[in-house]
Amino acid sequence: MTHMGDLLGPQPVLLPGDPEAEQELSDGRRAVEVAAGHPSASVAWASLAEHAMADDKVVTAYAYARTGYHRGLDQLRRNGWKGFGPVPFAHEPNQGFLRCVAVLARAAAAIGETDEYRRCLDLLDDCDPAARTELGVT
Repeated sequence: MTHMGDLLGPQPVLLPGDPEAEQELSDGRRAVEVAAGHPSASVAWASLAEHAMADDKVVTAYAYARTGYHRGLDQLRRNGWKGFGPVPFAHEPNQGFLRCVAVLARAAAAIGETDEYRRCLDLLDDCDPAARTELGVT
């Protein structure tokens, strides 16, 4: 017998987040220190990547964003994600991963890596169609 939820596709993945890293960032601790202390926290890598992009350090932003992206993929898989399905932006602990994908897209576009840019946009759209708008990625 098939559950009704199975007909609608996979359930949304709601990451548990990293409350300690999130609190440290909220308290104003430097993102580089938070990332060093919590290397699996995508939110710390997202912050580093966003700051690097703002400083026109595109390759550095790309590297930080890719690190956070991969750490986020690890977390998603541990929480039941099979490489597709909803990862809602509205769930705040998902935002670190989605922010990393957005910066990775922008950095890839800036260095002319068109295929990677498109893959990132597709991933954002697959995770949550609202994410691109929320993150200002076109």
